[in-house]
Amino acid sequence: MPTYHLNINGSKSKIDTEADTPLLYILRDYLELNGPKFGCGLSQCGSCAVLLNGKPTNSCMLPVSSISDAEITTLEGLESAEGLLHPVQQAFVNEQAAQCGYCLNGMIMSAVGLLNTNSNPDEKEIRNALQGNLCRCGTHTRIIRAIKTAAKNL
Repeated sequence: MPTYHLNINGSKSKIDTEADTPLLYILRDYLELNGPKFGCGLSQCGSCAVLLNGKPTNSCMLPVSSISDAEITTLEGLESAEGLLHPVQQAFVNEQAAQCGYCLNGMIMSAVGLLNTNSNPDEKEIRNALQGNLCRCGTHTRIIRAIKTAAKNL
């Protein structure tokens, strides 16, 4: 079985697994990082999103063999060393932008990815960045408001 050395949330992890094992399974099953969720399993709902070199990427169909030395950040990795929430996470809390919370991981990771490249997005840019995330609870208005708030606080 091959060995993979992954950079996850700023720490190195050594994983022995098959080459086609999805990153999501490694995060949840091997490393007990439960921010990314298993949703559709088809890379279409966004609940499994992580940041791969700062860019939102669905992890449910991403084989570990394709990751190489990329920097992987999960929801847990957004928290500061002092234990403070990332400004996007804090804005989601302040704006009460979650109901069931299943899409929350993908929404937050997409928002962080957007704000990494655009510190002052307009509503259309925010909506475009969130297109790969499915939410059935209807909190889109609060999510957009939270991302606008986070942009002001960065």
